[in-house]
Amino acid sequence: MQTHLSEQARALPRAQEAEDILRSCVHCGFCNATCPTYQLLGDELDGPRGRIYQIKQVLEGQPITAHTQLHLDRCLSCRSCESTCPSGVDYHNLLDIGRAVVDEALQRPVSQRWLRAGLRAVLPHPLAFQALLAVGRQLRSVFSQNLKDKLPEQTIAAKPRPTREHARHVLLLEGCVQPGLSPNTNAATARVLDRLAISVTAAPQAGCCGALDYHLDAQSKGLTRARRNIDAWWPAIEAGAYAIVQTASGCGAFVKDYGHLLGHDPAYAAKAATVSRLAKDLAEVLRDEPLEQLSLSGQQRLAFHCPCTLQHAQKLAGVAEDILRRLGFHLTDVPDAHLCCGSAGTYSLTQPELSRQLRDNKLAALENARPDIIATANIGCQTHLASASRTPVRHWIELVDAALNP
Repeated sequence: MQTHLSEQARALPRAQEAEDILRSCVHCGFCNATCPTYQLLGDELDGPRGRIYQIKQVLEGQPITAHTQLHLDRCLSCRSCESTCPSGVDYHNLLDIGRAVVDEALQRPVSQRWLRAGLRAVLPHPLAFQALLAVGRQLRSVFSQNLKDKLPEQTIAAKPRPTREHARHVLLLEGCVQPGLSPNTNAATARVLDRLAISVTAAPQAGCCGALDYHLDAQSKGLTRARRNIDAWWPAIEAGAYAIVQTASGCGAFVKDYGHLLGHDPAYAAKAATVSRLAKDLAEVLRDEPLEQLSLSGQQRLAFHCPCTLQHAQKLAGVAEDILRRLGFHLTDVPDAHLCCGSAGTYSLTQPELSRQLRDNKLAALENARPDIIATANIGCQTHLASASRTPVRHWIELVDAALNP
């Protein structure tokens, strides 16, 4: 695609990257076939090709309007289009560049600014989020149905973690909302890894991965969080931790991007590249382990929801599913498994109507073969799918841990 960036756009730190991505797009439109919002709305401007063209116009100096911002906001960043694109267009990075330019030039309505600021103020802080969650449960009866759906009535308490030390050890990103919404997930991870002679090393100073700020109009703050995590992990990396494990695929996708996003930071570029290389989804760690030595019983019939951040961003479609089959679980077929469930970080709060439609469509596909339970690999997807109060939804590692024989 031919493009002529404006002088203002050429001054952007990522101007050359944006121009290269725009030029790689041949405007074929294959991406629209797998875009969830295009499938729902049928509007060219709500598909990847249309959004790329809008970003091109913005970077060429065309006026920025509220309609442009709306169409970019409606994108889930699911990256399904990247899996489909025959030209390898790096869509998500172009979207990040375009959104930053649009959001700097155009102020959002007050209600949206407050919502986004409130999410950034609470969600990245586990203690604040857990306190708010406890208050919300007490006041549940006075909330709207949409907000009630976001508040799980109860959580499964974390079981004790093992204390044995093994020769192999990994770091574990604890996350920010997961400890409050699903506290047993990381504990289950530690117990399963312990069975495979792998210790989990804690890094208490590491916090939110930065994705939440980065995708809510605060890219600089998101990168600051990334730098803090690198500093927190570095001593353990130097001590021999061979992986940084994420149990939430959304966090994993962002941590794996640290090397790219901080590539121009002379103080952090090399360390960020190392962290991205060591970042592993839990499924990546387990797939090469002798899983046959794990003794399991009572495996359930389950439908696996492969999050977009696992299958499209991390290119790990089928890895967790293969692990579950090796362990004896029966997985049902899921039609249109490439489509997003509508969670997409905070999308279910910023775009509730579209998010709900996508959730219901995804649940219909997941429940098609009547599974006992739905398994997934991302806390956002887990909470979002469970909000419909239909088939139970759990992180897949909790199902493995529950089936382990003593």
